[in-house]
Amino acid sequence: MKFTSRNTAAPLLSLRRGAVCVAFVIAAATSTPSRASDWPSRTVTIIVPNAPGGFTDVMARLAATHLSRKFGQAFVVENRAGGAGVIGATQVANAQPDGYTWLFTSPSTILTQPLLQKVSYNPDNFVPVSILGNLPFILGIKSSIPVKSLPEFVAHAKANPGKLNFASAGVGGIGHLASMLFMKTAGIDAVHVAYKSAAPATVALVTGEVEVYFGGSPELLQHRSNEKITLLATSGAQRLSDLPNLPTVNEYYPGFQISTWEAFMAPPGTPQTIIDRLTQGIIEAAKDPIITERFTTLGIAAAGTTQAEFVEVIKKDKAFYADAINAAGIMAPGVRFH
Repeated sequence: MKFTSRNTAAPLLSLRRGAVCVAFVIAAATSTPSRASDWPSRTVTIIVPNAPGGFTDVMARLAATHLSRKFGQAFVVENRAGGAGVIGATQVANAQPDGYTWLFTSPSTILTQPLLQKVSYNPDNFVPVSILGNLPFILGIKSSIPVKSLPEFVAHAKANPGKLNFASAGVGGIGHLASMLFMKTAGIDAVHVAYKSAAPATVALVTGEVEVYFGGSPELLQHRSNEKITLLATSGAQRLSDLPNLPTVNEYYPGFQISTWEAFMAPPGTPQTIIDRLTQGIIEAAKDPIITERFTTLGIAAAGTTQAEFVEVIKKDKAFYADAINAAGIMAPGVRFH
C-alpha cells in the first residue's frame, strides 16, 4: 500500500498569516481615531513666531498654563522669532498634523506677510482653531507736543506736514497698517520710522526718538503714568475698561475700528477631533478669571471663538488687510490678492 503525506502546516501557516494581515489592517484603520481620542498623551508645543516678552508671547503662556491644567499634559511655548513671523509659521506648516504642534499668532503670518514677502507655505492651508483675544491699538505721542486731545493733534499735524515722524513695529505689521490708515483717514502727512519689534518702537516714543506711535495696547498701557508721553485714543470699537476716559478714534472718525486678534492655528491635516478638543479648551481659557483679569490690565478683550466664527473673521480680515496694504503702497511686486 502506498502512502502519501499531506503538508498540513502550509495551509495553517497561510491562515495565520491571513489573520495577522487582517489584524494589522484593523489596527491601522482604528489607530488614528484612537490616538485622536486619547489626545494629548504627551507634551504639546505651542509655537509663537515672536520674541519672548511681547503680548503674543504673554497671551500664549497664559493659555498654555490653563490648557496644561485642563488636559493634564504639559503645554509648552517655544518662541521662533524671525522673518516677521514667517520662520515660526513655516515650522508649524511643516509639522506633523498630530495635534502636538500648534501656531499661536496674529493675522501677520497668514494675512499680511504673504502679501509682503515670499513665504514657503500656503497660508490658506493652516486650519483656524480659535481666537483667544482681541486687542486694539493706542495712539501715543510725545508729551512735548502741545496738544491734549485727538482733534488738537490732527490740527497740529496738519499745520506741520512732513515734520512729525511715527514709529511702527515693522513694515507691514498690523500696527504699521493701523498707523497708515489713521494718517490717511485724518489727512496727516508724517514720516514712517520702522523698528524691528514693538519693544524698541515703544522705547523710541518714551525716549522722544519719535513723536508718534500707534502701538498695541499692552505696550502703551504699561506707560500710562509716564509723563513723557500722552495717550490720545484707542482704535477699538469701544473704550478700554481700564481707561474709560480714553476716547476711541471712531468717536471722531466714524467707521475707524481696528483690533488685532491672537489665535491658535493648526497644521493642515490635523484631525478634527483634536481641533474640537483644543477649541473647547481655548473657549474655557477665555473665561478663566485669572486670564480675563490679566487681559483687562493689558487692554485685551477675551474672545474664545468657535472654529466657524474664526473662519468668518479670517474671510473678513483677508480683504481688509489686502486693502490696507494697497493703501500703504507696500505690497510686494507681483503679488495679487484673491
